[in-house]
Amino acid sequence: MKTIQLYTISLLFMVSACGQQKRNKESLDEKTLAFEYELIVPDVNVPWGMVFLPDGSMLITERSGELIHFNPEASGGNKTKIENLPEIYVRGQGGLMDIELHPNYKKNGWIYLTYASEAGEGEGGNTALMRAKLKNGSLVQKEILYKAEPNSTSGRHFGSRIEFDDKGYLFFTIGGRGKRELNPQDITRDGGKTYRLNDDGSIPQDNPFVDEPNAKKAIFAYGQRNQQGMAMHPETGEIWIHEHGPMGGDEINIIKKGGNYGWPIITYGQNYSGTEIDYPGAEPEMIEPIHYWVPSIAPSGMVFVTSEKYPHLQGNLLVGSLKFQYLEHDVLENGKVVKREKLLEDIGRVRSIVQGPDGFIYIGVESLGVVRLVKK
Repeated sequence: MKTIQLYTISLLFMVSACGQQKRNKESLDEKTLAFEYELIVPDVNVPWGMVFLPDGSMLITERSGELIHFNPEASGGNKTKIENLPEIYVRGQGGLMDIELHPNYKKNGWIYLTYASEAGEGEGGNTALMRAKLKNGSLVQKEILYKAEPNSTSGRHFGSRIEFDDKGYLFFTIGGRGKRELNPQDITRDGGKTYRLNDDGSIPQDNPFVDEPNAKKAIFAYGQRNQQGMAMHPETGEIWIHEHGPMGGDEINIIKKGGNYGWPIITYGQNYSGTEIDYPGAEPEMIEPIHYWVPSIAPSGMVFVTSEKYPHLQGNLLVGSLKFQYLEHDVLENGKVVKREKLLEDIGRVRSIVQGPDGFIYIGVESLGVVRLVKK
């Protein structure tokens, strides 16, 4: 069977399980909805990830290698830099990336970070996951939980997002590092994968490839390109991920144990030159996305809205667009995107999104900072 491709600039086609193409029900509402933003944390260049600490302050990762602590209760907002970070390899899309708190952070104090690191085999860098604790404005008790290998001098496709599920497992993503012919379909190699660990970095005994010779035992799913959005569904507990396609074909996938998501064999995009991505046919077990974007929106950041502060958004998904510089509201029905709406059109490159403990949505926008979504 020939590689499944899409060669139209019309938005949003899907392929059914039987392989027949049909137009999606959802369409993009070009009208910006009645929301605006308040600037909360100014002057952050690439706010890749952010979390709220129990005292209401924020930790914000800056891709250039800074971890920012922002205390809104301080006079004028107190923004300081956390000390004693690991050595970070800053190149292209790589640097300091996502941040997440342990579900029992109040008791154990663990903070998790992904970043590009030069440690290990080869010149250049690759994605690493570490945990540490925060004490007196400095990271302490630093532990490297995973380091992808080999290193590469490529500045592409480091991923990376972190998420805990409702069972306490730690999921994180690593992009294919621009090596689509080597990494995503090979479970003996890092890259183009979603990984699952216990919170201390050990391998869960029921991970899908623990008994496979030479496999990377932390792999939970594979066949992905560059995943920069991840969130746990608040009702089902499923891990949802979006990833960048090539020219067209950004995807949303629900991650299944041992699942193969097809890159580069299944894709709804083309090479950047406009030519067909020509690979052997898809295997029956490869998993189709639940949604994809053509043209690409370059998605980054992802959150399910549960807050009652946004009745129109509640129960749905927010995704940032780097390319078109807006916040996208994806209306969900039965696990599918049935409608798309624009929020904050032309705000800038949306990099990260979280729902704060106060119920407000906070958005990291490149060259602007962190803003709060409010009704007009």
